[in-house]
Amino acid sequence: MAVRKGKTLAVSIQEHMAIDVCPGPIRPIRQISAYFPRLSPTSSFSEPLSPNQVAAPTSLSPSSAEKGGGAVGRGSSSLLLPGAAGGGGSLSAMSSMDTSIEIDSCDSDDNTALGTLEFELLYERATSSLHCTVIKAKGLKPMDFNGLSDPYVKLHLLPGACKANKLKTKTVRNTLNPVWNETLTYCGITEEDMYRKTLRVSVCDEDKLTHNEFIGESRVALRRVKLDQTKRFNICLEHPPPLPSPTAMSTALRGISCYLREWETEQMRSLEERGRLLLCLQYFPPSSDGDVKGEAKERARGGLCVGVKRCAHLAAMDVNGFSDPYVKTYLKPDVQKKSKHKTAVIKKTLNPEFNEEFFYEITFSELATKTLEVTVWDYDLGKSNDFIGGVSLGCHSQGDPLQHWIDCLKNKGTKVERWHTLTNELPGSTLQE
Repeated sequence: MAVRKGKTLAVSIQEHMAIDVCPGPIRPIRQISAYFPRLSPTSSFSEPLSPNQVAAPTSLSPSSAEKGGGAVGRGSSSLLLPGAAGGGGSLSAMSSMDTSIEIDSCDSDDNTALGTLEFELLYERATSSLHCTVIKAKGLKPMDFNGLSDPYVKLHLLPGACKANKLKTKTVRNTLNPVWNETLTYCGITEEDMYRKTLRVSVCDEDKLTHNEFIGESRVALRRVKLDQTKRFNICLEHPPPLPSPTAMSTALRGISCYLREWETEQMRSLEERGRLLLCLQYFPPSSDGDVKGEAKERARGGLCVGVKRCAHLAAMDVNGFSDPYVKTYLKPDVQKKSKHKTAVIKKTLNPEFNEEFFYEITFSELATKTLEVTVWDYDLGKSNDFIGGVSLGCHSQGDPLQHWIDCLKNKGTKVERWHTLTNELPGSTLQE
């Protein structure tokens, strides 16, 4: 109790302890596993791990397990990496682990609080397609009041446009061990994409009245998947990588960090992928046969045939989550403005199939100075059409567009098909329709 001595108010030791030990709600005591981040085969060793990330230990040696409760014993217990032999769990085992070989990092459901996911990846080089077969999940974290969940799986290719390349499975109701056996396919995936892109696999809980809830995720570098070979994964779901906290920075560093983040966002936006386009180019050399008629007679004089086959994973431009896409082609420079061709409009889709061809009558020497500009638009009735993305092919292009153009010029009379990445910035073009 408080005792007044003159003008000084003293506090007894009992009152002092009562104030200190009751600052707010009781928080759970952190376990020793919280200080040792769990390493799974799907995690990259080069990525920094957050000290605040709480993860369960992979496994303990038998001697410590017998001493009870997952606690660390005196002297004889040691943490083992997944797949390592007993007693030798050291950093040397970590350095010798081959991350290209998938290991089952979840021997039991107790190893993770979020659950495990089993799926397969297959890349078909002939069709430039990536197939992801989502098989099943086990021991998912309960998200509903009944102790169950309504889980579904989302796929997202990184880096890439957010709405353009998300795929989703069906929802399985009221279960923590769902079985999907569903195959989701990405079209227009090149071999270069397999070396530089990462597949994010997320498991979420569907709620009809509120927002869907996130359960866990895993990220797989596609370079781990061999071409034309099915690779099976059985992984532990993890929390998303934490964002750096701005409170840990000084005022100056915070300002620099915000500036760099805005600059990086602007740079990524200018090069944002807006979908894929499958083009077919074929140059017809002049023919001496004078008996042909109609369209064949036109092509007998020589020229370039541009085939617009299809698009895949276009950016959604309408409020309904779709677009009404069509494709325009130009052969520039176009002084007389007669090179414009346009496909039909395909309604409410992000994966339209056009299968239309356009012919440009031009000599081979003139073709070397031309640039083929292909743009994809979203049709809007009563207002300006929205620009989705485009690509330009010519001798001044770079990367895949340049290689496609060179292959067309080298192989006269042969159809050359190639997928191209659409970007929202096309040099020399006007973004008004």
